[in-house]
Amino acid sequence: MTAFSAVQVAENVFWVGAIDWSLREFHGYNTSRGTTYNAYLVMADKITLIDTVKRPFFDEMMARIASVVDPSKIEYIVSNHAEMDHSGSLPEAVRVIQPAKVFASSQGVKALQEHFGPFTELTEVKDTETLSLGNLNLTFFETRMLHWPDSMVSYLAERQLLFSQDAFGMHLASSERFGDELPENILVAEGEKYFANILMPFSPLIKKAVERLTGAGIEIKIIAPDHGPIWREKPEWIIGKYQEWADQKPKKKAVVLYDTMWGSTEKMAQAVAEGLYSVGVAADMLSLSASHRSDVVTSLLDAGALIVGSPTMNNQVYPSLADCMTYLKGLKPKDLIGAAFGSYGWSGESLGLLEKMLDDMKVERVAEGIRVKYIPTEADLTVCRELGAQVGRALLEKCGGNA
Repeated sequence: MTAFSAVQVAENVFWVGAIDWSLREFHGYNTSRGTTYNAYLVMADKITLIDTVKRPFFDEMMARIASVVDPSKIEYIVSNHAEMDHSGSLPEAVRVIQPAKVFASSQGVKALQEHFGPFTELTEVKDTETLSLGNLNLTFFETRMLHWPDSMVSYLAERQLLFSQDAFGMHLASSERFGDELPENILVAEGEKYFANILMPFSPLIKKAVERLTGAGIEIKIIAPDHGPIWREKPEWIIGKYQEWADQKPKKKAVVLYDTMWGSTEKMAQAVAEGLYSVGVAADMLSLSASHRSDVVTSLLDAGALIVGSPTMNNQVYPSLADCMTYLKGLKPKDLIGAAFGSYGWSGESLGLLEKMLDDMKVERVAEGIRVKYIPTEADLTVCRELGAQVGRALLEKCGGNA
């Protein structure tokens, strides 16, 4: 008897994925609660496997499949997304199962061939094409650049079920398979973190994709993503959250991001934060000695301002700031205002470098930057406080009536 069993999602549909309890890093961000690699078995006339799992978890997936049906009876495999956490075990699955056909989008076919070489013949499906499984039907919708060029989703019409690949997911390992079994605060926290660190650059495309799917005349009662819990109750909740996160409407909140060598930049950061508080703006004060870059970008998801501070080290910004600012630039947070500050011993280049980084991120600088030599005086800290207040006032004006 296997230790792994499938979980029924709907009539004829089973979760046959894997739980990765130990994952702590994914695409450069910290996954403190692990993840799941979700694969799904559709027990139609033509039995179909939707996606596979990361290669080390192949045996777990196969054991879950075997708890429902002999894997050799699977006729079709659908690859919604070619990224290795979903396709890594696909060549082995094809070798063991020997399906009649493997389906992917046009870009998916290319990506799988480039990943694995000619491991099997692949069948290209087109946008809005429907595949008959006998008694059930799958319709495919391309979602290019959400978040790879090959990405698509699959809709099982008779069960009103959307296999959404990386959309509407999160990195969260748990023994519970469904969102309604988990605390909402955890779902919000991990959903925000996943969106901010994976999908934020594609926010405009996400809004269009949501509008397209909800306006395509299809009703969605269940959303089955490739990571995290399945949404079998109120799928509109997670859809609404995605629309909210994609909007990135600036709120009355600032992120004060910094690191420090001997405490001077930290003292400046504290004064900046006090200035923000003094005008009624909330502030997340994030030291990179204690905060991971992925937590920084998550905090920025609902912020309207970014104020960054760094000491000068070897004529450069501090290494942790260079790392984090490069990461933030790639994720393209939008509609931010901000400023920079820093301390130095003799050369003081960090301020100018930080301001250039903000400019490259299209952060509107609304206050003149501040740099302090060695240890800030009370007068210096008063200026830093005013910097925070100045950014805060600009943010309040920008937000208007937004909460």
